[in-house]
Amino acid sequence: MRRPSKTTRRTAATASAALALALGATACGNATGPASGGELSGQTVTVAGVWTGSEQQNFKKVLDAFSEKTGAKTVFVPSGDNVSTFVGSKIEGGNAPDVVLVPQVGVLQQFAKEGWLQPLSEEATRKAGSTLAPVWKNYGTVDGTYYGLYFKAAHKSTVWYTPEAFAQAGVNEPTSYADMLKAGRTLADSGRPAFAIAGEDGWTLTDWFENVYLSQAGPEKYDQLAQHKLKWTDDSVVRALTTLGELFKDKQLVAGGAQTALGTDFPSSVAQVFGPDPKAGMVYEGDFVGGIAKDQFGKKLGKDAKFFPFPAVDGGKAPVVSGGDAAVVLKDAKNGKAGMKLLEFLSGPEAAEVWARAGGFLSPNKELDIASYGDEITRSTANSLIAAGDSIRFDMSDQAPAAFGGTKGAGEWKLLQDFLRDPSDPRGTAAKLEAEAAKAYGN
Repeated sequence: MRRPSKTTRRTAATASAALALALGATACGNATGPASGGELSGQTVTVAGVWTGSEQQNFKKVLDAFSEKTGAKTVFVPSGDNVSTFVGSKIEGGNAPDVVLVPQVGVLQQFAKEGWLQPLSEEATRKAGSTLAPVWKNYGTVDGTYYGLYFKAAHKSTVWYTPEAFAQAGVNEPTSYADMLKAGRTLADSGRPAFAIAGEDGWTLTDWFENVYLSQAGPEKYDQLAQHKLKWTDDSVVRALTTLGELFKDKQLVAGGAQTALGTDFPSSVAQVFGPDPKAGMVYEGDFVGGIAKDQFGKKLGKDAKFFPFPAVDGGKAPVVSGGDAAVVLKDAKNGKAGMKLLEFLSGPEAAEVWARAGGFLSPNKELDIASYGDEITRSTANSLIAAGDSIRFDMSDQAPAAFGGTKGAGEWKLLQDFLRDPSDPRGTAAKLEAEAAKAYGN
């Protein structure tokens, strides 16, 4: 399911061996412990999550801060991308982790309905009530019970570009979708196609659709479609697909055309804009694009790599689509009380500050000092996320059952890839989406 993150990942696949590691077997290698005693001294909290690489290392710094504060030891266990399969197998085997970082609303809802989760403690609920916008509580709540504390967020409405290409073409940051396409055609005329599109990864195409749909159709219809209370055959869906089709069919706008896009994965799409051999001027995706441009290609954010907000479509409001990782405590946890203490720690600004200073992170915590972020671009993105408040909408495909919104080669991912290949029949694509959605949602 995850990337560099649909909060920040439909990750590059975690080594399959990680899935096989029993929690006990990892405890020695990954345990971090406090320098001194504390209220949880002698206790170990096991945390499972999809994060790999720098994300995992930076989250371990947060766990180290928790250890220093409480005396608890912590163990991080990589879950691999399929969190639900991982957690189900651990519960069945009698060695469930204490805390799981869940990157999809749909998976959190599944866990709650399976009876796997503990409700948040009064203290975690109280702290989250003051530090998070109510929308984040809503996404962490299932059937009236608050289970999931959102700790890490992604801003999925950022269009990244290379200023050098814009300057060469004489274009400015667009403020409407129509202006963005116009700027893209001007870029192409100056010798560089507009967009690198990662069509090999179906999740990126769902993100394109969601931003167009949220701006064009508005938040109420977005919510209805996300819950499948509105059919995918609705005219609003056909309209959004038609709008997206205008871009998909234009070789000036899609670097290399649809066939090239369908062979381009997400990291390669960033490389096509910010790598040593640029093939496009822009790449649309979340705030995490900046991290890749900086870490992998040495770009200075704000100078060599900039972004503008995904622009408003057809006179609607500019969309703010987000993703996020929610921390939950499992009912079958061996050390659930200490696990809940970790969630109480994660609900405050102190934990968020640790990762914000390390980089590659956005927090939905409105009490976090924006100065904690290391560069102006990240501060700007974080400000936009916090300022959006309750108008934020969570990534729609992450709210869907995995069979529809989160499976490679199936459901929405595959159908939008088919649409990129041939965008000539938006209404036919909408009908196919509705057929798949009805199967997955069971209605």
